[in-house]
Amino acid sequence: MTQTQLLHELEPVVAGELDRHHAMAKEWFPHEYIPWSEGRDFDGVYGGEAWQDGDSKLPEAARVSLIVNLLTEDNLPSYHHEIATTFGRDGAWGTWVGRWTAEEGRHGVAIRDYLTVTRAVDPVALERARMTHMESGFATEYGTMLEQLAYVSFQELATRIAHRNTGRASGDEGCERLLARIAADENLHMLFYRNLLKAAFELDPNQTMRAVTDVVKTFQMPGSSIEGFTRKAMIIANEGIYDLRLHLDDVLMPVLKQWSVFDKTGLDAGGEQAREELAAFLAKTETTAARFVERRAERKARAAQR
Repeated sequence: MTQTQLLHELEPVVAGELDRHHAMAKEWFPHEYIPWSEGRDFDGVYGGEAWQDGDSKLPEAARVSLIVNLLTEDNLPSYHHEIATTFGRDGAWGTWVGRWTAEEGRHGVAIRDYLTVTRAVDPVALERARMTHMESGFATEYGTMLEQLAYVSFQELATRIAHRNTGRASGDEGCERLLARIAADENLHMLFYRNLLKAAFELDPNQTMRAVTDVVKTFQMPGSSIEGFTRKAMIIANEGIYDLRLHLDDVLMPVLKQWSVFDKTGLDAGGEQAREELAAFLAKTETTAARFVERRAERKARAAQR
């Protein structure tokens, strides 16, 4: 079955998932989650006070994670282009593309307002980072509709977890409340894409298995092109906000279980080979994740002794 044929075959499923999404999604307003009374003028045209390090009340790891999360959300124009090009702008697919884009846009607005009003991060550095990141844009490395569906299924769940854990790490009730609200949206997005790919498994299990395997083996978050991302990701991982252990246990395995990838029968030789590759990769990832957690615990123990 071609990708175009699959796209058309999935249209009724998209329509059903869209109805479910509309029934479950809750209307909310970013301005209600921002402590506006904490705001004051910055230097510049209003002659206020320039940002300084002591203005932020948040721990470093939470600040870094908020910046990464926001810069990732900022590339929404590129994401919209990618999914609109892949899924189209007609029918139920097109309606979903518009709805998803509108909801994601709200996330960036809310996080930026919160960071600016509370002086949680340097607004000049943040704006420069936004310009750099958006100028580079985002282009998916996945060439098929099935690969893109697999990618966003994992990515939306990863984003949900990153937001929730960032909120907890912030130690700030307002920040945690805002990110929990955003995470609820991301969870609904994950359900939409995950259920679509589950339907794709029924239509073409072999192609879908190959797509899932290829995505799992090459997965990177869309913000990985952010300047200094490797260092930022290490700070985030060391704090336990998002690391390989979480990625494996809370993202990959739950979604793969929902798709029953290791219980599928009737696969052809190509499908079986893809599944074997997937199992081998997961086993390797388990070893790496366990080693990371062990070494992190050792580093923290040494730091506590000092």
